[in-house]
Amino acid sequence: MLVPDPKTVRILLTRYATLKIAQAERERATAARELEDVSYTLCVLMGCTSVEDAITKADALLLDAGRGRADTAGKEGETGLSLAV
Repeated sequence: MLVPDPKTVRILLTRYATLKIAQAERERATAARELEDVSYTLCVLMGCTSVEDAITKADALLLDAGRGRADTAGKEGETGLSLAV
């Protein structure tokens, strides 16, 4: 099974949250349309039919990705990046 890139997932979640806040403060048609687009993209990327399920799966994916980085940090360096250049 293909796993979405955590960086892309994080960007989409951030954009989703930003648009939800903007819509709560002041409803605008352009923001509503963009929110629909971001919601749809999150659903497709995470393989879900509801944005709530997609957000839950995205959060779990980012949590797992963060754990993976923490596991490699001690092996390769403090940042988890390879020491080879």
